[in-house]
Amino acid sequence: MKESIKNLDLRNMPPFERHTKIIEMWDSLMEGETLRIINDHEPTPLYYQFEAEQKGQFEWNYEKRGSIDWIFTIKKISKLTKNRK
Repeated sequence: MKESIKNLDLRNMPPFERHTKIIEMWDSLMEGETLRIINDHEPTPLYYQFEAEQKGQFEWNYEKRGSIDWIFTIKKISKLTKNRK
């Protein structure tokens, strides 16, 4: 079975739209699917957001770390959803 990967290139997207788009695409993933992101800066704040809001539900891996582009994947490993109020 081929792994399902959705690609998202953020480099030309306005910064204020980026996290919203990432979360929107993340929410659309099924368990086992991967979101591959290309970014123009280190995604540390996003990683901390995932650690806080999606702990235990994702695998984070880097394909490339700077200096111009960062390419990383976030794989959904659990269907658990956080209760949102």
